[in-house]
Amino acid sequence: MFSNESSIINVALITGSAIFLSSIALYHFLYWRKGIHCTFCPFSGFTRKKLTLVDSEAIYPLALMQKEIVNHDTRRFRFKLPTNEHILGLPVGQHIHLSAKINGKLVVRPYTPVSSDDDKGYVDLMVKIYFSNVHPKFPDGGKMTQYLEKMEIGETINFRGPSGLIVYEGNGSFAVKLTKKAEPKSRMYKNIGMIAGGSGITPMLQIILAIVKVPEDPTKVSLIFANKDEADILLRDELDRLAADHPTKFRVWYTVDQAKPDWIYSTGFVNAEMIQKHLPRPGNDTVILMCGPPPMIKFACIPSLDKLGYPESDRLIF
Repeated sequence: MFSNESSIINVALITGSAIFLSSIALYHFLYWRKGIHCTFCPFSGFTRKKLTLVDSEAIYPLALMQKEIVNHDTRRFRFKLPTNEHILGLPVGQHIHLSAKINGKLVVRPYTPVSSDDDKGYVDLMVKIYFSNVHPKFPDGGKMTQYLEKMEIGETINFRGPSGLIVYEGNGSFAVKLTKKAEPKSRMYKNIGMIAGGSGITPMLQIILAIVKVPEDPTKVSLIFANKDEADILLRDELDRLAADHPTKFRVWYTVDQAKPDWIYSTGFVNAEMIQKHLPRPGNDTVILMCGPPPMIKFACIPSLDKLGYPESDRLIF
């Protein structure tokens, strides 16, 4: 009698495990291929949320709700989603594209929101405006950023996404594609080192928020954030607050090209000494994430990481 009961229990456990694993596989398929965002519960199954980005190839016109002046050249734009119950539907680590006809030509640019799928009814973008006649190498300024600067409340702009090859899945797991059509491969890490420059902080913030909001996520994050000067540091108040609230999970260090006398952080470009002091050591359980101006990545970050022995396989660039 006991052996029969044991057999029944074993069959039930095997069947349950198979269903659970199949559900996880389905989740990944939907996550990457169909643009569908689901929350999985072992008891109730998948709970479908009201998505905005249902099809990654479709265009979604969203209206400007608010525009906040953050500093001399940075704005926070808030766009309205279809209803107050909708979320954007953007996996952590991915980005959207904005498109608009500007002076008769289609202009497309990538952006990572600073809001998340915890926020319903809206999506926020933090954008540095590149004005004309400011930088001698780019006298015309930024086409898309100046277009956004001139938008009126109620006007729409086209969103498309999700886009990107990297998704943070939680608990130190990254799903990474080598190409857009490739199957994602999961990689697990205990420590995340981040190097961001300027507006490259936005994908980093998404991952930081995803980690600190989950008490069970043991992943530790260290960030080096490079800017021209102190006034250019985007989201500094939020980063400092996150570091103060979660000292065992998140640390931030700043470096600027031009510093005031009372500046307590680093001065100058990102270098090997800075990385060695403020980021986790190289190892199988460490990944380095980078996002910023291409010259910073090419001439400062990569040579420094090479010098310190960080494997190329454990570096991810947004």
